[in-house]
Amino acid sequence: MAAIAMLKRCLLRNRHPFSALSPSPSSSPFPPIRGSLSRFVSLLFRVPMSSGIRLVLILYPAEHEGGLVKQSSLSAIAAAAVVKKEKSVTVLLGGSGLALRKAASHAASCHPSVSQVLVADADILVHPLAETWAELVNLVQHQGNYSHIITTSNSFGKNVLPRAAALLDVSPVTDVVEIAEPHLFIRPIYAGNALCTVRYAGKGPCLMTIRSTSFTLPSCSTETKSDEAPISQVDLSSFDVGSIPKSRWLKLVSQESERPDLGNASIVVTGGRGLKSAENFKLLEKLAEKLGAAVGATRAAVDAGFVPNDLQVGQTGKIVAPELYMAFGVSGAIQHLAGMRDSKVIVAINKDADAPIFQVADYGLVADLFEVIPELIEKLPDKK
Repeated sequence: MAAIAMLKRCLLRNRHPFSALSPSPSSSPFPPIRGSLSRFVSLLFRVPMSSGIRLVLILYPAEHEGGLVKQSSLSAIAAAAVVKKEKSVTVLLGGSGLALRKAASHAASCHPSVSQVLVADADILVHPLAETWAELVNLVQHQGNYSHIITTSNSFGKNVLPRAAALLDVSPVTDVVEIAEPHLFIRPIYAGNALCTVRYAGKGPCLMTIRSTSFTLPSCSTETKSDEAPISQVDLSSFDVGSIPKSRWLKLVSQESERPDLGNASIVVTGGRGLKSAENFKLLEKLAEKLGAAVGATRAAVDAGFVPNDLQVGQTGKIVAPELYMAFGVSGAIQHLAGMRDSKVIVAINKDADAPIFQVADYGLVADLFEVIPELIEKLPDKK
C-alpha cells in the first residue's frame, strides 16, 4: 500500500516530460514519471534512431584465461549479435603479455558477428579495478562512438558500467534477459517475479549488462582463420592513469579447487541453513565430487559463516542456470529463487513439505537431508 501511495503522489506531483514504460510511449495512458520513483521502474531515454548500430563488448582480464575467452563472456557476444545481426561487434580486451595476445586471437574468431578486436595493453589493466576500467571505456567510446556498450552482469560489470555511465552522462540498463529491439529490452524486477520492458531512448550510447544465463552461447571455432576479425591496439596516449588514484590492487585471495566454476557448471549442488554447520557442508562437497558438480549456498548459509560468500547463489550472489540444480535444506526464499530459477532441472530435498522451493522444483523429496546425502554418496559411482 505504501508503494501505491508513493506512486500516486509521484504521478500527481510530476510535471516533467518522460517516456512511459511501454514499447509505444505515445500510446501509454499513464502520466509521465519523474523523481525518486523513476529508479524503481527503470529510466528511459530517447536515442535518435537514425544513428548507426555499433557495439563494443567489454572483457576484462579474468574473462579470458589461458589464452581463451571464457564461455560466460561468449554469451555477451551472443547478446550483442541479437542487437544487430550483421558483423558489427567490437570486443575490448585489456591486460598485458602473451595471454592477452592469445585471448585476442581467440576473440577474433569465436563468433561471426565480431568485426574488430581492440586490445588495451597496459599493466594497470591486468587487475579489474573499476575506476581504471571505467576511464578506459570512456576513452574507447570517445574514440569509436559506439551505439551500445555491453558486458556481462557479474561483479565486474556491475562495478564498472555505472561508473562508465556516469562519465558518459547516461544511465545503464542492467540485468537484461531479452533484447526485443536494439533499444527495447526486458529485465527482471521484484527478485525475478515480474518482467519489465524498458525502452532506452537517450542521446548517448546504450550501456547495458546482460545475464549470461539468458543468451545462447555461440559455437566457437578457432580453425577458420579466414574469418578472423582484425586486431587493433587502443591508443592509450591520452589515458592518464595518474589521474585515477582512488584505489590500487593489493592481492587476490582465492581457494584452489578442482571443482568447476559455480557460474559455468552444468551441475550445482546447493546447501541452505538446514545443513546447520560448516562441518556438515563437507558432506555436500563429497557429493559434489561424486557428481563433478559445483557447490553453492544460500545467503543464510553464507551469513552464518558456513561457507565463503563467493559460493552464494541468489539475487545478491551469482546467477546460475545449470542443467541440474540440487537444493539441500534450502527453503526457497524469493531472493534465492532469483538466482537459480532458470535451471533446466531443479531437485529439492527438504524435510518441510511446505517449503517454497517445492513450488519451482521439477522433482521434490520430503526427507531428512542428513539421511539422503550419505545414501547418495554411497550409491553414486565415482566420477571418471
